[in-house]
Amino acid sequence: MVVAGATGALGRAVTSELVTHGFEVLPLGRREEAVSALARELGCARWAVAELGNGSTQLEGALARLAPFDAVVDVVGGFTAGPLLHETDAADFRALFELNFFSAYELARAALPHLLARGGGALVFTGARAALEPFAGASAYVISKAALHALVRALDADYRRRGVRANAIVPGVIDTPANRRANPDADRSDWVDPRDIARVVRFLVSDDSTPIAGQLVPVWAPA
Repeated sequence: MVVAGATGALGRAVTSELVTHGFEVLPLGRREEAVSALARELGCARWAVAELGNGSTQLEGALARLAPFDAVVDVVGGFTAGPLLHETDAADFRALFELNFFSAYELARAALPHLLARGGGALVFTGARAALEPFAGASAYVISKAALHALVRALDADYRRRGVRANAIVPGVIDTPANRRANPDADRSDWVDPRDIARVVRFLVSDDSTPIAGQLVPVWAPA
């Protein structure tokens, strides 16, 4: 299966979890050096480089090189805090939409022919708790992730009966080095360990989750 965004903190956790449990993982990332190093470290036989979003033309070729595959996990995304919506620069708003929504749309669009050719498969995206429980100062992020949630539901409506299951994990704040650097004084007691998210992803791409489709699956820290 393809893991897009495999070299980030969450992507690495997901890739490692899947490899450990016997899945053939095909890492996909933006930087060749990082992707090839991860593939060597975890013993992944094939990998590819492609830019997602911004109308990149690399993705279809990258997936063609990785095919065949029966699942795609998308952990590409990012967060940027900002001012109120009317004070947010339109270019900044569009940039976050490219990162959090259009990258997922383009990945699904490029991957679906491969999944349909095999009679179906699984798509797993990375949503956000903030899209369900918005907070101030993050309108572009909230809206872009809400659009991603809608994409999952639309994919389910179009493709479930064609054998493709689309779901999204919906984590809270993920405990990554980048988030720790950005929020050094934050209370991390309710942050989510990437390894916990990875275990949920493993379930969603496994045969055990066959009845589950079109769902936004919360992955939050214990209360």
